[in-house]
Amino acid sequence: MDRDCELALVARLRAGDAAAFDAVHEHFNTPLFNFLARLSRQRDVAEDLLEETWLRLVARAPRLHQDSRLGPWLFTVARNLYASYCRSRLLEDSHVASLIGLWPSGTPQPSPFESTAATESERRIEAALAALPVAYREALLLVGVQGLSITEACGVCGISPEAMRQRVSRARALLARRLEDIAAARLTGLREVET
Repeated sequence: MDRDCELALVARLRAGDAAAFDAVHEHFNTPLFNFLARLSRQRDVAEDLLEETWLRLVARAPRLHQDSRLGPWLFTVARNLYASYCRSRLLEDSHVASLIGLWPSGTPQPSPFESTAATESERRIEAALAALPVAYREALLLVGVQGLSITEACGVCGISPEAMRQRVSRARALLARRLEDIAAARLTGLREVET
């Protein structure tokens, strides 16, 4: 989205123009969902956080700065909502031990997100990405997948540009190492089957 178009949309959002919201939603909904789905690894959580992100835009649109960058603003809101969700889950999980046995347990089924990662290479990449610490995973998702600049991504995460560059660099190195480990484990497994 070019900057002039973005500034016009911000002005229209500030004025309460529903068509401007529709245009922003159309442009950012899929990238935001992909970011949240990969960050949370749960489709239902990503859908809930995405909906809340859009509700926040509606509620705060009149107070947006005239020069707001919509992408970084939306990704910051989505990331903060995910962080809040994680904190609330930690509180809930700390009380779960006393509740074990109150609901049936079973073999977990693959999530719809996992089912859609159809090809072998996609599954390996998704597994390697999921194994990264959250800070590194979000850095890669923001910069490598969503195409945010280092400056925009550091604004989303609330860190310095140098810290973001380091996170992205370390995340790429860790991802490559995890992919190598997955390939080596697969090769070892194939050798064991042959013997």
